Parts: sequence; structure tokens; C-alpha cells
Amino acid sequence: MIPLVDSHYLINHSSDAAFVIDGGLEIVEWNQAAQRLLGYAPDKVIGQHCSDVIQAYLPNGEPLCVTSCDGIRCFRREKPFAAHACVARHKDGRQVPINIASVTIPKKDRQLHADAGIAVVFLRDLEEKPDRLPLEHTLKIFTFGSFGLAVGGQRIALVKWERKQAITLLKYLVAHLGRPVHRETLMDILWPNIDESRGWKRLKVTIHSLRHELHAAGLPEDVVETANETYTLRRDAVWVDSSIFESSIAEGKALQNQQQWENALKQYTEAQHLYRGDYLEEDIYADWCMVKREQLREIYLSMLASMADCHGELGHYAEAAQVCRTALVCDPGRESFHRALMDHLVHLGRADWAIAEYQKCQKFLDRELGMEPMPETVRLYQHILEKHGGKQVG
Repeated sequence: MIPLVDSHYLINHSSDAAFVIDGGLEIVEWNQAAQRLLGYAPDKVIGQHCSDVIQAYLPNGEPLCVTSCDGIRCFRREKPFAAHACVARHKDGRQVPINIASVTIPKKDRQLHADAGIAVVFLRDLEEKPDRLPLEHTLKIFTFGSFGLAVGGQRIALVKWERKQAITLLKYLVAHLGRPVHRETLMDILWPNIDESRGWKRLKVTIHSLRHELHAAGLPEDVVETANETYTLRRDAVWVDSSIFESSIAEGKALQNQQQWENALKQYTEAQHLYRGDYLEEDIYADWCMVKREQLREIYLSMLASMADCHGELGHYAEAAQVCRTALVCDPGRESFHRALMDHLVHLGRADWAIAEYQKCQKFLDRELGMEPMPETVRLYQHILEKHGGKQVG
């Protein structure tokens, strides 16, 4: 057990950079090695959110320090967290290659001290720079639209895999990226109607097959790690489009909140290019990915709304209108996009097109859902009619 006094001792007698975080994920202690590694004096970081200071990301570009990172979830469950071959940002902006390790503090020891930390985090400086890491061997996983894999710019031919269940297994591990999945869960997903003994035998064969196929593509077998009857797809060994998608949108939101419209649009455009279709759309009847699919679809539509808003702020009404049309192809009954499109068309001097858009919306809702447009949609329509002479030009 490690009480607070021991955490203080650990970081101040460690050869590695180290710091302590509290339950609010703020830094409460910061050693001299951390100052040498990242350039920040203790008084500049204590009280700051750890993700704002470390700003770590993986070699494939995926942010590691986000609001709800895997480390935070581990610490709150009193589980240690580690990440290998990642990159932090120095105070002067340069990249610092590091490994991350940690020790968690038991809850009963936290309760003894009002200012107790929940974990001690260690940062070890790496001699190799990130650009020397074998990024060509990073497994790229495409989850939007048709599921696909690539290594070094070359697609992996999944149709040639001998065991198709190995693909389903990989998909499930991708959906739980970086999190251990118990073997019983995998057996229930892959073979729900057979006994545990037969399921375990099949799982061992399928795991072996998956590792064999990945190894044949030039990847190390430990891309999928085994520990205590669980299997984990290593986050630091793969690039996953859906993870980059969410990270890009989060960064875009932050930039938009700062009224950096153009920079926000760059992030949103990157995310839009990644969304090639619904999440694991080939597994439409698989319950285990259904919720994630709908969540990502809603995130995508919300992102399109944000894109249209940014274009509108910049006076790019034609681009904003096109984004709304893109969203309506995905969800033609979403009235908020009909209203936004009508508004952008008016700004373009095409009130007649805006009126026609309302009529299109009204017909769709009546035909497909048997309902009338929402009051705010009707009010916008009436406002356009009144302001532009009431001419309904189809």
C-alpha cells in the first residue's frame, strides 16, 4: 500500500520524471526530473490538468491525453496504466519521446489525506526519436464503411484469411481498443450456443489464426496481448480511423469555441474524410457494435452542423449550404439541417430556393413520418415569405 508520504518520496527519489495527480486529474506534485524533461517548473504545472501539460500522443498521431483517456479510467479503478513509445510536448513546443508508467494509490490511503493523489505517473525519456520508430509497421484499421486493414500503405487481403471468425474477433477487440476483454466475453460473441470447453478450444485456435495473419503482414505477434485470461489490442501498435475521427472532432470543437473558424474547419474536414460510411456497417445485426455505430453517426451529424456554422461565421454560405445537403443525404428528416440550409440560401440571395427547401422538407415528413414540420421550421418559412414578398418559387 502506498500512502501519500510514499508518493512524495517516490517522485523525489526517482531517476525518471514523475508527478502525482489528484482525483480531479490536476497535478499536485512535480519533480525536478520532470522539469528537466519537459521544461516546466513545479509552480507552473501544479493545479493544472495533467492532459494540458503532458499533451501526449502516440506515434501514429492519435492523441493519448484526452479528457477521458484510458489512464484516467485505470487510476479511478486503482489499476496501473502504461503507454509505450509515445510523444509529449516540451514547454518550447518540441517533441519528447517517452514511455509512461504509473503506480496507483489505494482509496483507503487517499481518504487519509484531503489533498491525496490518486496515482504517481512516471515519464521515461527515450533515446530514439519518434520519427525513427518503425511507423511503416503500424497496423491501420478502417472501421467506417467496409472493414479493412493496411500495413505500410498496402491493403491486407481479408478475403484470403482462412478463419473468418478471426476477423470478427479483431473487430471486437478494435471496438474495445486498449481495454482487456475476457475470454468468456469473446466466446459469447463468437460462439454463443456452444459449451465453454468447446468455445475455449475454438478461441485459442482463432487467436492463433489472428496472430498468424498479422505476423504474415509483418506485424509483431504481441499486437494482441494476453494477460489473466484477457486479450487486448494494443492502442500504441495500431491506427484506427474512428479514434482519429473522434480526436479530430474534439480538437475542432476546442478551436471553434475559441472562434478559430478556419482551423476548426481543417479538423472537421479531416474527420469528414475519414467517415466513409457507418461504423462496421457490414455487421449491421451485431448487437455489440450497434450502440457505437449510432453514437458515431450522431457525432458525425453534429460535426457537420459545426462545419456549417463555421462556414457561416466566415461568410461562406455556399459551402455551408453544401454541408447541410451532405447531412440531409444521411438523415433527410433532420429538420435542424433543413432550417440551416434555408437560412444559408437566404444569405446567398436565393429565398426562392429556401422556400423550395421547406416544401421539400414538408413533403418528406408527411410521406415518411406522417407529421408536420416543427414550429420553429414553420416560423422560419413564414419569416422568409413575409420578408421576400411571399412568393413561393419551386
